[in-house]
Amino acid sequence: MTYRLGVDVGGTFTDVLLIDTDTGGTWRVKTASTPADQSVGVLHGIRRVCDDAGIAMADIGEVLHGTTVATNAILEQKGATVGLVTTKGFEQVLQIARSFVPGGLAGWIIWPKPEPLAALEHTVGAVERVASDGSVVTRLDEDAIRADLERLRNAGIEALCVSLINSFANADHEKTIGAIATEVLGSDIGISLSSSVLPELREYERTVTTVANGYVQPQVARYITTLEAELTDGGVACDLKILRSDGGLASVGAATASPVNMLLSGPAGGVTGAAWVAEQAGHRDFLTFDMGGTSTDVALVQDGVPRIGRQTRVGDLDVRAASVDVRTVGAGGGSIAHVPELTRALRVGPQSAGADPGPAAYGKGGADPTVTDANLVLGYLPSTLAGGEIELDVEAARTAVGRIADATALGSVEAAAAGIVDIVNENMFGALRLVSVQQGFDPRDFALVAFGGAGPLHANALGKLMGSWPVIIPPSPGVLCAYGDATTSLRDESARTWIRQLPDTSDSEIATAFDELAAAARTTLRAEGIDDGDMVVEFAADVRYHGQGFEIPIPVDREAFDGEGAGLSAIASAFDTEHDRLFGFLLDTTAHEVVTLRATASGPRPNVTPDTVEEGGSVADATVGRHRIWVDGAHHEAVVIDRALLGAGAVVDGPAVITEMDSTTLVLPDHIAMVHPSGSLLITPAEEA
Repeated sequence: MTYRLGVDVGGTFTDVLLIDTDTGGTWRVKTASTPADQSVGVLHGIRRVCDDAGIAMADIGEVLHGTTVATNAILEQKGATVGLVTTKGFEQVLQIARSFVPGGLAGWIIWPKPEPLAALEHTVGAVERVASDGSVVTRLDEDAIRADLERLRNAGIEALCVSLINSFANADHEKTIGAIATEVLGSDIGISLSSSVLPELREYERTVTTVANGYVQPQVARYITTLEAELTDGGVACDLKILRSDGGLASVGAATASPVNMLLSGPAGGVTGAAWVAEQAGHRDFLTFDMGGTSTDVALVQDGVPRIGRQTRVGDLDVRAASVDVRTVGAGGGSIAHVPELTRALRVGPQSAGADPGPAAYGKGGADPTVTDANLVLGYLPSTLAGGEIELDVEAARTAVGRIADATALGSVEAAAAGIVDIVNENMFGALRLVSVQQGFDPRDFALVAFGGAGPLHANALGKLMGSWPVIIPPSPGVLCAYGDATTSLRDESARTWIRQLPDTSDSEIATAFDELAAAARTTLRAEGIDDGDMVVEFAADVRYHGQGFEIPIPVDREAFDGEGAGLSAIASAFDTEHDRLFGFLLDTTAHEVVTLRATASGPRPNVTPDTVEEGGSVADATVGRHRIWVDGAHHEAVVIDRALLGAGAVVDGPAVITEMDSTTLVLPDHIAMVHPSGSLLITPAEEA
């Protein structure tokens, strides 16, 4: 037998999913995360899931890991001390940035500008200059840069980043500086060249992305190296793969060299897993809703393909890296409810109780009222979580939520808990509108896939707010991110700046460039033993109207460029369609301009047999109890269902609480949940059934 292991580390829980790729059988474990050293929680989860499956750790064939190490390094400002080399005269590129201040009219007064990841005192200017066409204007002064690098070494830098003007057109000077830096700084200090990290125009975006890469690189390298060693010590001899932000996998070497591509590694796994289960349930257009303990991630998938953006945002930092277009809001099971003295209005989040001490109901010293406490008070949660690993204290939850009732005019503890849930639902509703309505999509045309430990509790309510039906609750929703990690494939991307108006280029030129980019993208996958015949290469172009300050990524068909004129015409048509959808207008008299060409190579998806649910398990057989829940200002008698006992075709009438090891699903009154043969629950309004 061959076993494939997916691991996803979140702010509160670490999820582990083991798949028998021959039979499709799965074993899953949810265990508390260990923020001080994520590998501790990962290894604990792996040992537990192997014990449950009755196998040795040595039987695991592949380990696929979605990690937040790079993300946390930026959010917590615990990255490396970075030295930066720019072209002389451009040393303040990070300080000037884009002169954009978020917020309203007073944002420039009250916004605390974040410090750049590379300090000005650790930035040096190289005497050199390359023109935008790649020609050398001023040759590199090697003696001067050697002296500057010695000064940076003495200043104690832990990583070096090099980002020279127009290096996307000619990288020779950057490569020379990199070679000199290896001599001066030694091999222990990581060196990031912008011509390798992001060979594209716009010096600020290229520089900040390269610096972010260097900032997180030492911490990511230490974590991956430690985890690899501990897996080996535990008997796991297989290769470790890390999930990229765009939903693909990267080898350990690629992840260590370019960790900036892993900043949204965790959320990307959830979207990949959601695409897998939604396809099994017969839906290709859907919204994803991943609610964990600390935050909620949402995305839109059209025709089975997640939307990939060119920007990755973590906290206040924007970098240019491909990622699944995920929007995050500080709303999770651990989000803390509070009543500010000034407004006396109930607020929820973004502060979170996290894994330690966690919600008051966890009994680990937490006293603040959280969303989890509110759900427990309302009767939506069972008395244990994570398969019995966490016991919930109902009285502690009521005491914590009671503080909200006392501070407001809500009256009862149940009313206060309902207020907390309503507010967090509205916060998540706003995030879902960002990826749907504000992108020109009608959410009523999409299903809603809800997962994460807390997602199924709030999914029915979000379906009502969005008008998105059915609401799909996957099997093992609490570990779906790990499932996504385990069911994705290797991927690599190659890009080239083009900057030509369509009348100034030709199909044959672009076809040649695409072929060269495809060959470069395939190289990484070949090194991992993947044959060219098993690879899929997709092509895209970043296009704009001439004079615009931004581009829109447009997928293109490589074969269209084999006939002169057809490819360019297809690019223009696809761009106009997308521009009209996003902005509602076209510039018919303005030429189209191709800015960047890309090729992305993907390996084969793993041979994982989809799990199925047999018919036979009736609702009566699966009913394990009844208790009262609070909905719409009144108590209702709800059935408590063990999901594992439900068979395909079973229909659960709300109100109902459906329990399983890693999550709990709430079915509201006047709604039903049907068990699809793939194992997913499909929630719809009763009148539409």
